[in-house]
Amino acid sequence: MREGCRILGIDPGSRVVGYGAISYTPGARPEILAAGAIRPPESLPFPERLRAIRDGLAGLIREHRPDVVAIEEVFYGKSFQSALRIGESRGVAILAAAELGVPVVEYSAALIKKAVTGNGRASKPQVQAMVARLLGLGVPPEPADAADALAISLCHGHRLRFARSGRLGGKEGR
Repeated sequence: MREGCRILGIDPGSRVVGYGAISYTPGARPEILAAGAIRPPESLPFPERLRAIRDGLAGLIREHRPDVVAIEEVFYGKSFQSALRIGESRGVAILAAAELGVPVVEYSAALIKKAVTGNGRASKPQVQAMVARLLGLGVPPEPADAADALAISLCHGHRLRFARSGRLGGKEGR
């Protein structure tokens, strides 16, 4: 990993897509570059919302020029329909990165939580509090989707650090 690796984390959703970009250098506190959410109007037909998500993410990738995009895998705990819609949003996010030549890595929610809090079953508020602490912020980033995306970015940074040191066991991401 080169110094100052730029990581764009994406928390996919069908209504709100969180994003969080950081600069990660081993041994230094990660620096937040951007965080927020893409919220296509719900009045748009679903295909148009997907296009708005893709266009928004492509703009972020062009602006921040990440070395890698890290994205959360689909969580199947809700309804099948919800998982399907989130999967479609993930596909659009992956496509936006691929079109711009940026590699994509995927992490499970449990691995993200473990990397950020030390507990793979941490609550959403625990993850948000640790994101704020790790980034030196007084309060967790808003909206919550942005904090989740920053957690995904931090997860990848931590995984890179451990892979570099040879202390990483198992898969590094997919």
